Amino acid sequence: MKVLNIRGKQRKSKYKSYRGEVGKIAPNLIQRDFHADKPFEKLTTDVTEFSVCNEKVYLSPILDMYNNEIISYAISTSPNFWQTREMLKGLFEVLPKNARPVLHSDQGWQYQMREFQRLLKEHNITQSMSRKGNCLDNSVMENFFGRLKVEMYYGEKYESVNAFIKKLEEYIYYYNNERISLKLK
Repeated sequence: MKVLNIRGKQRKSKYKSYRGEVGKIAPNLIQRDFHADKPFEKLTTDVTEFSVCNEKVYLSPILDMYNNEIISYAISTSPNFWQTREMLKGLFEVLPKNARPVLHSDQGWQYQMREFQRLLKEHNITQSMSRKGNCLDNSVMENFFGRLKVEMYYGEKYESVNAFIKKLEEYIYYYNNERISLKLK
């Protein structure tokens, strides 16, 4: 590659931690144990940002640690609680009645909201949060974001935000349904 002056796509390292005052909302129940024995046992979420055509696009998915499937997601052009509510709505639609999952996140503002906590409680979901500023505590989701950005975002040009959102939805479908996953055997 060096002789031919060929370079592979590279990840950009850009982690921004929530910097506000943080109370003790929820303990870190996952403790970096990302193994799950069954579906809907351990879930994780976060928000990532894309810059497309001089606009921002935000992806908020929920990933099942059992098989790394994205079981719900919401895409928005502004980081707001509507997006978080839509993501949760998608989760509630597929959540089995007998499931009692742990939902792990960082300490982002949306996960500290009383409305978020109320919705989780209503659906028998236990909240878990990473330690402040520690992206390794949610590395499963960070790895998904890294893979997604390398495979369909970095070095790509999109003609519009809508074209990007369509590609993003296609990628999530591919990730869930067509990719080879050793975890799924």
